[in-house]
Amino acid sequence: MEKEILISDDEYETRCAVLEKGILNEIYIERKAVKPVLNNLYKGRVENVLPGMQVAFVDIGLDRHAFLHISDLKYNSNSENGSSDDGLPTLDLRATPSNKARGGRGFPYLITDLISKNQELLVQVGKEPIGSKGARVTSNITLPGRYVVYLPNSSTIGVSRRIESESERDRLRDLAQKLKADVEGGFIIRTAAEGLSEEEFTAEIRYLINQWKQARERAKRKTAPSLVSRDVSFTNRIVRDMFTKDVKQLLIDSQSGYKETVDYVTSVMPSMLDRITLYNEDTTLFKAYGVDQELQQALGEKIWLKCGGHIIIQQTEAMVSIDVNTGQFVGKSDPDNTILSANLEAVDEVVRQIQLRDLGGIIVVDFIDMDEPTHRKQVFKMLREALSKDKARTNILHFSDLGLVEMTRQRTRASLSTLLTEQCPYCEGHGTILSIETVVIGLFRAIKRAYNQTQQSKLRIIANDHIISHLNVQMSAKFRELKRTLKLELILESDADLHLEDYRIFAANGEELFLD
Repeated sequence: MEKEILISDDEYETRCAVLEKGILNEIYIERKAVKPVLNNLYKGRVENVLPGMQVAFVDIGLDRHAFLHISDLKYNSNSENGSSDDGLPTLDLRATPSNKARGGRGFPYLITDLISKNQELLVQVGKEPIGSKGARVTSNITLPGRYVVYLPNSSTIGVSRRIESESERDRLRDLAQKLKADVEGGFIIRTAAEGLSEEEFTAEIRYLINQWKQARERAKRKTAPSLVSRDVSFTNRIVRDMFTKDVKQLLIDSQSGYKETVDYVTSVMPSMLDRITLYNEDTTLFKAYGVDQELQQALGEKIWLKCGGHIIIQQTEAMVSIDVNTGQFVGKSDPDNTILSANLEAVDEVVRQIQLRDLGGIIVVDFIDMDEPTHRKQVFKMLREALSKDKARTNILHFSDLGLVEMTRQRTRASLSTLLTEQCPYCEGHGTILSIETVVIGLFRAIKRAYNQTQQSKLRIIANDHIISHLNVQMSAKFRELKRTLKLELILESDADLHLEDYRIFAANGEELFLD
């Protein structure tokens, strides 16, 4: 499928949009005021080790300590005595474990068997800090190149599943096997390597190995906590990871960004230079391609389908819920086929929204109930095929007895809504506020408590315009009855800036009354 990449750069942030057939599928945003940490290498110091949770907290020089799980510790295959040949601390996982499984969950060790407080480690950020959580780090280092990801602490050789030709996969795997005899570490061969010559393949491997050697040398000279190496710039990272042969054009609206991209592409893939264009039209790049409008829609809960149905996406801290509804779609005759048709159309939009919003963690999709098992299989197959194109790792389960599809998706950075929005100061995350009638009834009760507390015959009430209007119109009879029953003189004042749920009550002497 042909793609377009749009990169918009200004003094505030750099944004990248990926379009497939003119439709926005992915968005990446990096703000100039925030320094990215994903994929950076740090020399860190272990600050705390929690064997009950099999985790450690590592100081890498950020505001919050990084999180290191036992599964992210590297296996020592270079030495016999637990120290690596570069002088950096290395974890010896080959020590004989006790007969009893100490670690649980498949781990024969406690994390305290492997690392201790104040130990220094070379780690890489695998997941950015999100909300109140610090970065997640790993000692299984990966160095990504244009065609290959180098794994210095592994012996694995993997090939991208997007390379469909079996003969090409075998050819690339054989090339990697030849290099294994001369270098340490493993490789993951990326999609862009398809058709690559042996010379280009070898050159990038040599470059990445040299990069790793330089990083280790810097780490030996530095004192923890400190930054060892930073990933390439946002623009170059987009080009390196996403500018493949199926991209028909890459548009950039910044002169400096255009020059940086051209310089990078000239050095690594000069044959793609003719696909890079500097955008300098009067209409902004994102507006011209409809990206701004799509972003606004991606922040809402409801997404309409072409058939008239819709999906509802609700994100909580623990999970994401996606509900598929027929909406205005009623079909023609057979209700089973109507439901199947709506669900099949929803699959593409569900996957698109997952990628666009960068939703991660546990995701539950509630498709419209299907009685036919064959229809469920059809929808599930289409969903699995659509998710197979997603760069983030996903694990999808079959339809449950309740008709739900559960999946997990790798989360490495904050979702789109987390990045672009913040909690509403009015509803504080509930998504709703009290109705006007509920607030007015609460105000009536507060007036009674104020009278009983002070025994004053005159009170001044300040409330939002809508509350005052409701008191004077819809509930005027109740308001008059309250004044008559308590023999109260009540003065009403409106304040448009006051929250709809708030009101203030003052005594005759001007003192504000705070009720228990």
